[in-house]
Amino acid sequence: FHSLNHDMTLTEFKFIWYMEYSHRMWGRVVGLAYILPAAYFWRKGWLSRPMKGCVLALCGLVCFQGLLGWYMVKSGLEEKPDSYDIPRVSQYRLAAHLGSALVLYSASLWTGLSLLLPRHRLPETHQLLRLRQFAHGTTALVFLTALSGAFVAGLDAGLVYNSFPKMGERWIPDDLLAFSPMLKNIFENPTTVQFDHRILGIASVTAVTALYLYSRRIPLPRRTRMAVTSLLAVACTQ
Repeated sequence: FHSLNHDMTLTEFKFIWYMEYSHRMWGRVVGLAYILPAAYFWRKGWLSRPMKGCVLALCGLVCFQGLLGWYMVKSGLEEKPDSYDIPRVSQYRLAAHLGSALVLYSASLWTGLSLLLPRHRLPETHQLLRLRQFAHGTTALVFLTALSGAFVAGLDAGLVYNSFPKMGERWIPDDLLAFSPMLKNIFENPTTVQFDHRILGIASVTAVTALYLYSRRIPLPRRTRMAVTSLLAVACTQ
């Protein structure tokens, strides 16, 4: 309010407050949805030894996620006497908060599907091994793209250029490497952050499409084909 939003009304502030409050309450509900059933199943003796380790890891990750959220918000409330920039949370902490959420979600989904669906016993052919490696590489690329999106959000980098496929009148903007040292541009230069996110996004869609096309050459179970086709559909929608 002191630095930027001098004309904000109480009603406008309440909207922001309730958004944040709802996010925190929802996060706590998610935590209870993990911890309470886990404690009940543990007490009943329904968890195997490997599953106990998995449950502990997931519950620990939930708590860590909440801690990261608090750490992120705290960065937006710190006074910066040597800076007159728009008050915002640290893009590094925002990326960490999002990244840990993606890890938690993926680990939960993987664990749940592993319990619910029987594992297919397929011959370990060279093509199948390559498909699995390709899938893992694509997963890492999508994860990296999502993290780069957190840097775009944290720096409001989406406001710098709003044309596509060029950025303004150029394919490569002039201020791409304006910061020194050079490595700083990747994380703190809004132009570079947006440029990287575009390149990673295009690379992700390309990788998912290539994964789909490669999978068509291999005899796969129906469930796997549905998964790869769904992945391509979501990538194109995204």
